[in-house]
This record gives sequence, C-alpha cells and structure tokens, in this order.
Amino acid sequence: QLQIVESGGGLVQPGGSLRLSCTASDSYYVIGWFRQAPGEEREGVSCITRRDGITYYADSVKGRFTISRDDAKNTVYLQMNSLKPEDTAVYHCAATRGQWSAQAMCQNGFGSWGQGTQVTVSS
Repeated sequence: QLQIVESGGGLVQPGGSLRLSCTASDSYYVIGWFRQAPGEEREGVSCITRRDGITYYADSVKGRFTISRDDAKNTVYLQMNSLKPEDTAVYHCAATRGQWSAQAMCQNGFGSWGQGTQVTVSS
C-alpha cells in the first residue's frame, strides 16, 4: 500500500497563490488532489496519470490550478493561483497503482490517501 504525504497548505489572501506537494512512497499509475470543506461533499480537484500525463480538472478550478509531477521523486504538485475564499478546504492527495483514467480517479478517489493539508483563503 502506498504511503502519501502532503505539504504546502496555509493561509493566503484572496487572489494569492499556494503550491501543494504530495509525495508517494512508491510508483503509482494515477494520482490526484481532492478537497473537502466543512459540510460539503468531497471534490476531485485535479488528477494526473503518470505514464502519459493526462490531466483532469474540476470545472471550479480550471484556468486557476495546475497539476504537475516529478516522476523521479514520486511527487505531484498543485499550483493554485487566483485563490478564492471558496477554495478553503482540507486538501488531500490520493494515489493508486490501479489503471484508472485521471477523470475516473478524480470522480472516485481510488487507492491510498494522505492526511490532508489545510488551505484557508481569507483576508
């Protein structure tokens, strides 16, 4: 089972930027970022496949968030720009060796999960 560790959360003003990092303990097939705000359902934010780099983004973050990966480090990043108060949530990373598409991963959240990192967007 993969071990997942996230980092990079914090407090940022509206319009600001943050970069989240997620490191898996071993190789994976697909990895992604998810978020959950209090009282809200979990949302698949962005996912990416390792082999061919196919990405998926939730409509709510398209054009503002960018997912990227460093295969040598088994690490994926989420660059978050133009942050809004509604982006406030606990952000979790998940990864699996199962051969799911990026979209399926974001819609279902397969595999191993990290503990999460808090992102707060507030003035």
